[in-house]
Amino acid sequence: MNTIASISKFHQLLSLPEPKHPLVSIINLSESIFLEDEIWKGFVNRFYCVALKRNATGKIRYGQQHYDYDKGVLSFTAPNQVQYLDLQNVQCDSNGYLLIFHEDFLLKHSLANTISSYGFFSYAVNEALHLSEDEENNLIEIFHKIDKECQHIDQHTQEIILSQIELLLNYSKRFYERQFITRKSGNHQLLTRFETYLNEYFENSSSGKGLLTVHQIAEAMNISPNYLSDLLRIQTGQNTQQHIHEKLISKAKEKLSTTELSVSEIAYELGFEHAQSFSTLFKKKTKLSPLEFRQSFS
Repeated sequence: MNTIASISKFHQLLSLPEPKHPLVSIINLSESIFLEDEIWKGFVNRFYCVALKRNATGKIRYGQQHYDYDKGVLSFTAPNQVQYLDLQNVQCDSNGYLLIFHEDFLLKHSLANTISSYGFFSYAVNEALHLSEDEENNLIEIFHKIDKECQHIDQHTQEIILSQIELLLNYSKRFYERQFITRKSGNHQLLTRFETYLNEYFENSSSGKGLLTVHQIAEAMNISPNYLSDLLRIQTGQNTQQHIHEKLISKAKEKLSTTELSVSEIAYELGFEHAQSFSTLFKKKTKLSPLEFRQSFS
């Protein structure tokens, strides 16, 4: 797998002059020409990327649904994510911006510890953020401020630029939450599919299948784990793991109150390798051990 290790190398691949700052750059896509290079057939880079495509037209896919869009589209990638670029589909009149910043630029700054909390860096490309005109203009203003600050490298540069990046990420978090709420039809279908999958999994579960995981559900629904969890959190107040635990406890209560199965047998049927792990989770969620819960029905 090819690696793009520096901001400077990325500039070269886009036929751009050397970056103003070695660890952060704002790239105007209208000024970029992607070099024909084998590297695009499969690469990872060492920097974060926030890509704003302006005046996009066409359709984008969310899970099993397609949506039209005609405004800005924002997407995020983190370092070391495998990427592929089809140069045949790179438009010559691409209009937009890339904010790229090397992971080393975050060193000794609080954002180094908090950037992982912005889950959209792990969303799939087809889960991009659709921007209104006002939202797009807000973010472009931040891009311009970062670009201007890159021209003045001194002891304050890192703090000022990272404060702008943090502002951009917080705006993006707000805009994503707005999108989760406003795209009610598509999101309702995703929630219905999620509930159906969860119910069918536990209704048809058999001993030895193991515990249901967030990644397993996300893969079955063809969306990224972080996108699913964030969608559920906004719509229901609980993330995917919490929903799984809620369903586990519900099925456990059903088996404890209506069958003669032992606690170990119930734990195994629900996917636990060790009965103690099941008992610990059950007591954490209900304040009762499985046996105490069963005895309350006798």
